[in-house]
Amino acid sequence: MPKSRRQFLTQSSLGLIGAAVAPRIRLPEHAAESTQEPTPPPGAPPAFGTGPAVGPEVSPTTFAEAEKLVQVELTSAERKVAAESWRVNLASVYERRTGPHKMALEPTVAPWSRYNSVLPGEHAGPQRDQFIRSRTDPGPLPASDADIAFAPVTQLSRWIEQRKLTSERLTQIYLKRIEQFDAKLRCVITLTRELALAQAKKADEEIAAGKYRGTLHGIPWGGKDLLDTAGIPTTYGAEPYRNRIPKEDAAVVKRLHAAGAVLIAKLSLGALALNDIWFGGQTMNPWLLEEGASGSSAGRGRPPRRDSSASRLAARPAAASSAPACAAASPDCGPRMGACRAPAR
Repeated sequence: MPKSRRQFLTQSSLGLIGAAVAPRIRLPEHAAESTQEPTPPPGAPPAFGTGPAVGPEVSPTTFAEAEKLVQVELTSAERKVAAESWRVNLASVYERRTGPHKMALEPTVAPWSRYNSVLPGEHAGPQRDQFIRSRTDPGPLPASDADIAFAPVTQLSRWIEQRKLTSERLTQIYLKRIEQFDAKLRCVITLTRELALAQAKKADEEIAAGKYRGTLHGIPWGGKDLLDTAGIPTTYGAEPYRNRIPKEDAAVVKRLHAAGAVLIAKLSLGALALNDIWFGGQTMNPWLLEEGASGSSAGRGRPPRRDSSASRLAARPAAASSAPACAAASPDCGPRMGACRAPAR
């Protein structure tokens, strides 16, 4: 039977009132549950601006002084807002430095993610990693130390293998050239003279005894000063780390030692791998001493082309080595896209 308009409105109103009253009647039995906030998973940061205030007290004057360092200008209103919200907005950052989630990270811990351009199912290189040198004649050993210093590793390694050139003589040549040029270039952070001479002597003895290890045996090399070297300072070119001495060698350093290479120097880089300025000054371009070397692999690109160490190594992003290579017209043979080619000598 159809209902009148009055009956419909009466029943609808009663239904709405009942729906509104029902949750209030059931509330006491669930009161304990509703007051408990869900616990976030361990390590989860709070939502932005919702965490407790953390860190030192700041004022608009604090930000006014900081502007001088970062060359940013704020208005008075912006400084006020920043000062009032800073301790809350940065709570999640400070929590990992001073709060309950603070964690000591070992130097050997790798980043949680890495870039890998290899497609799924493909291999980055040959499955069997084997280096085979071309059988080429290195030619006669030059009489001039300078010509020896500029010779490529392909020739140097053959001369050392054939015992036409000793590792000790080659090391002395490079040490002498570092002494001659480094005062102007500032490309060496730590010179490892004693270690180099000891490694060179050992290499000569092993080669004379028929224990030739391979291409890099007896070859002097310089490493960018972000490669950890046990017992030898690794400074990143930055003042706070100038006395940092690692306890272990980086993996690549261990491999070079095992190959019989001779560590001659830790080479400069811009502080924390940025540009060419480190705590010892600015590394300069050997072709134009009024110009900086660029960076971050400033020292690696600076020994005049190849004449201050036979080989130079840097764990670096593309710009770290290609920029110095372009600035000094030095070849950069990093395993990546792009290249800077040196002009013919």
